[in-house]
Amino acid sequence: MGWFQRLSDGLSKTRQVVRQSLDRVLGRTPDPAMLEELEAALLTADLGVRVVDRLMTHVREHARGADAANSEALQNVLSRTLYDVLAPVQGASLEQLIEKGPKPFVVLMVGVNGVGKTTTIAKIAQRLVQGGRRPLLVAGDTFRAAAIDQLQVWADRVGVDVIRHRHGADPAAVAFDGIVAAKARAADVVLIDTAGRLHTKSNLMEELRKILRVIGQALPGAPHEILLVLDATVGQNALAQARQFKEVVGVTGLVLTKLDGTARGGIVVAIADELKLPVRLIGVGEAVEDLQDFNQEAFIAALFGQPAARS
Repeated sequence: MGWFQRLSDGLSKTRQVVRQSLDRVLGRTPDPAMLEELEAALLTADLGVRVVDRLMTHVREHARGADAANSEALQNVLSRTLYDVLAPVQGASLEQLIEKGPKPFVVLMVGVNGVGKTTTIAKIAQRLVQGGRRPLLVAGDTFRAAAIDQLQVWADRVGVDVIRHRHGADPAAVAFDGIVAAKARAADVVLIDTAGRLHTKSNLMEELRKILRVIGQALPGAPHEILLVLDATVGQNALAQARQFKEVVGVTGLVLTKLDGTARGGIVVAIADELKLPVRLIGVGEAVEDLQDFNQEAFIAALFGQPAARS
């Protein structure tokens, strides 16, 4: 199965919410009730109030025009509007950053509990190995013994090394040792796992600041990428998490997981619109191949079930 088909299948729940209302509007001159229903569907998909307002402004302008009943024209209005929202956050892929960045290239993974950080690290590591790189994993989630073991299992499967300390050790010390080991072993990428933490807990967020300071001491300029992993199934809560993590640790990129398990896949758009953070990767399933680079045109096409139109 190709990536676009995986993406399309993964966004099927979100697309169904939008298409049910959109299909009632297409091919006819929409009345106010139809437009209200479409607006509600777009909000349900968690595209965000600002984006939905922008979309509906353009849809209403279209509805007053001579080609109001032109289905293709209306779909193009929606696609172009979303393209304009997403285009500024279509940043470089993680592999492109690594290619151009210093060695070792240090990636710090952050996020709340249960979003899939450890699994995402493993999938990224496998992608890097397949691309001929030598990643080193760092088990910085020392709060859960299971997290350390889980990362070790993945590392053994992928064929890469893990730097780990005992359960309960200082995560900043683990990160420091990981960077020292990466230099000694000529690893070109360091992927650092961290414990899940609620964005509302100031003491745990302060611990992240300490990890950042120690990483910078071990390798000036590092970390080179701070990836926030978000669970798309929580919708607007993901936006609240992104706001807080960006403020506290200076997140530089996003990973959206579990898009296949939600009808709220529009949260990708809402976060992009408000925070202007590049979405590096999106996940639509459990397989390694289900984690791929974000592409706004493919995302829009899969969301509406038609090719995205550029401005």
